[in-house]
Amino acid sequence: MARASSVLRIGNASGFYGDRFAAVREMLTGGPLDVLTGDYLAELTMLILARDRLKDPSLGYARTFLRQMEECLGLARDRGVRIVVNAGGLNPARLAEQLRELARHLGVPTAVAHVEGDDLLPRRAELGLPEGLLAANAYLGGFGIAACLAGGADVVVTGRVTDAALVAGPAIAHFGWTPEDLDALAGAVVAGHVLECGAQATGGNYAFFREHDVDHPGFPLAELHPDGSSVITKHPGTGGAVTVGTVTAQLLYETGGPHYLGPDVTARLDTVRLTEEAPDRVRIDGVRGEAPPPTLKVGLNRLGGHRNEVVFVLTGLDIEAKSALVQRQFAAALPPEARPAELRWTLARTDHPDADTEEAASALLRLTARDRDPARVGRELGKAAVELGLAGYPGFHLTAPPGPGAPYGVFTAARVDAKLVEHTAVLPDGRRIAVPPAPVTSQPVDTHPADIQPADTQAELPDPLPPGPTRRAPLGLLLGARSGDKGGDANLGVWARSEDGWRWLAHTLTVPKLRELLPETAELPVTRHLLPHLRAVNFTLTGLLGEGVAAQHRFDPQAKALGEWLRSRHLDIPEVLL
Repeated sequence: MARASSVLRIGNASGFYGDRFAAVREMLTGGPLDVLTGDYLAELTMLILARDRLKDPSLGYARTFLRQMEECLGLARDRGVRIVVNAGGLNPARLAEQLRELARHLGVPTAVAHVEGDDLLPRRAELGLPEGLLAANAYLGGFGIAACLAGGADVVVTGRVTDAALVAGPAIAHFGWTPEDLDALAGAVVAGHVLECGAQATGGNYAFFREHDVDHPGFPLAELHPDGSSVITKHPGTGGAVTVGTVTAQLLYETGGPHYLGPDVTARLDTVRLTEEAPDRVRIDGVRGEAPPPTLKVGLNRLGGHRNEVVFVLTGLDIEAKSALVQRQFAAALPPEARPAELRWTLARTDHPDADTEEAASALLRLTARDRDPARVGRELGKAAVELGLAGYPGFHLTAPPGPGAPYGVFTAARVDAKLVEHTAVLPDGRRIAVPPAPVTSQPVDTHPADIQPADTQAELPDPLPPGPTRRAPLGLLLGARSGDKGGDANLGVWARSEDGWRWLAHTLTVPKLRELLPETAELPVTRHLLPHLRAVNFTLTGLLGEGVAAQHRFDPQAKALGEWLRSRHLDIPEVLL
């Protein structure tokens, strides 16, 4: 196929279901674009959409996107911008129908296509997936999107594709790449990973946010080239910043080892090179690609049971003694036959000595209860807490009256043979195009047992800094971090902004040192990977999040602030770095 040589400008207008509504208009009016993408799906979102579908089988898609198109579809068509989103969720065919009806109503001629085949729930038994699922969705790649665009689509909606496929798909269609173009595909996947979380690439959630104007960061875009290299930037005049730091932070977000597995290609994150070309312009090149694995990841969502929470406020003196008293009283007040399967107490010492406000003098004692039986986290649990009101610790009160409890979800991942998944592009004229799996595959290599540092060899470790005076200081004065969730595991990426900082980071922040700094990880399997080109280490903390975000296992259920906790911890840092 003849290959296009022009630059392809792909923007992003959504990083999650609930992101800035006005971003679609901002991106369409802020400057030139060829394609506008939007990522609406996450593990928790799929559970929300599954519950929507249970109530009404015609639902299961991100309804926000339909409202955005009601406002901006005409604008996109006027400007010749194609739109690619995964807002179809569990029902992409229905969303495509709704978009066609909307286009007719608006009088805006629009060719709508969709991608399907990711929904494996109807084939659960055939594929050997567990019972009791609300959703089971394979992560598809970009070639179905490319087929829709090649078939004349102005708007493409998908179900569960990889987030990066929203960028890789348009690039495949534009440049005529084939499955053999592994390096180009890997470059597009890396660009897609940078764009997928919207403003996180332009200064949002950025460790060094005080260095930039991030009150209203613009959304990012990538200028993609035929070889898969790209420049990450944003529309002129928009807030935030695109720097090597903001791009590094996003590259480390929710990734693990050097091999970034996908359905189209395995992108080698240890080959990524970043160069700051100009203000708000960061070039990504050098990305190498390898054959993808023979299997596809499948996200499984189910109801795990019911959950409730009671938060006791402890004020002033004797916080630890007050906490111990309420726990003893509660255990005695709750009948054994009403005791939930799991009761968990967490004391957050938010109190300050000699505080000048009552709130600043108070700590929070959180009781979390879980059980498959909703009755065990309902009335009896709340009754046992409330009845302590006049018989408990001095100053007894709760943040809110106990409620009836609510169901919680559990996310797990499985893998299925890619050849068994019926990846299908449904074109605007109704034709159905089967999308074959990758013709060449290879087994993933980042399958190390936990508690090792698989990339730490003498060849890859930089030379250590020479000895010198140190000063006790927070890590965040020197290092940036970004963290997030992958099911029940947490990802924690840490990077240095100078070569000397990298030399110190690589030798200092080992698995044992991380456990020392973050005691919640002390008993967990932890794996560390080195990414020297990014001057970064990336940790996987297995099991930190229990059964995933919907289960609300810990205070920060998606580990979003785990990196900021680490940056607040103090170590002896060489003075030459401060």
